[in-house]
Amino acid sequence: MPAASPPSTAAPAALAPLSPHLYAPTGQRPLRAKRRRLSAAQRVVPHRHDWAQLAFSADGLTRLTAEDGTYLVPPSRALWIPPGVEHAVTVLEQATIVTLYLHQGDGRCGPWLPGERAAPAEADDGAWRRCRVLEVSDLLRAAALQLDERPDDAFGPDAAARQREALLAAVVCDELRRAPPVRLGMPLPRDKRLRALCEAVIAEPARHATLDGWARGVGASPRTVARLFRDELATSFGRWREQVLLAQALAWSARGRPVAWIAGELGYASPSAFSAMVRRTAGQPPTRLFAAPAGAAAAR
Repeated sequence: MPAASPPSTAAPAALAPLSPHLYAPTGQRPLRAKRRRLSAAQRVVPHRHDWAQLAFSADGLTRLTAEDGTYLVPPSRALWIPPGVEHAVTVLEQATIVTLYLHQGDGRCGPWLPGERAAPAEADDGAWRRCRVLEVSDLLRAAALQLDERPDDAFGPDAAARQREALLAAVVCDELRRAPPVRLGMPLPRDKRLRALCEAVIAEPARHATLDGWARGVGASPRTVARLFRDELATSFGRWREQVLLAQALAWSARGRPVAWIAGELGYASPSAFSAMVRRTAGQPPTRLFAAPAGAAAAR
């Protein structure tokens, strides 16, 4: 069995956001798109926007860290980020990141276009005021990839182009409202000791198998760490670490590693035990979670 690649100790190369002001959505053009190719271990520094954002990887794997958690974004998923939420992007596997910017008007938050009225079941936009991972349907992906990605200083759309953009925007927003959420996020605490422990687990999740080993690294007792997890994150260390292990599994799957190999490297006694964890944590089996969507390779 080949050995797992050791974690990189080099700091990710920091990059600034790519001219977001040249893609700012407006009431006249409420949905804008851009695409950026990033190499593994590159990182877009923390930033925020006045508009909502949907980010997904056309291929590869990225992790987006926001104020309250860190979220995995494989090609079949997307992260919704409300206006004003600071976030950073780390590339785990070379990825083409597609970003959609959505204009938010009249105090509303969500994938609605100007003048569009929400159905009664959608009237409460509370869920859209939080970061959430969503499934990306084939239709959503196809429509998003057809949006014009040229910045304001390079393109002035004519009437036909604006009409096409409006039609695609209506499809994207309708698909977003239908997209089911997926549990692919890890909440992050405010306590400095617990934050340091969580970041260490994310960087190297298989280093210790028990809470005792991780607690020693931050100079706290296992009982204290367990209490902090309950108080700050409303979960146990074991449940939280399963999300981190799932993140590592997604990264290895993106490199073509088989499920049996991944299960062994993460310390599971059998592929079936690993599959049970994936079902419990993400709500779906590895065969579905790790599957690349149709057209992902063509997006490169």
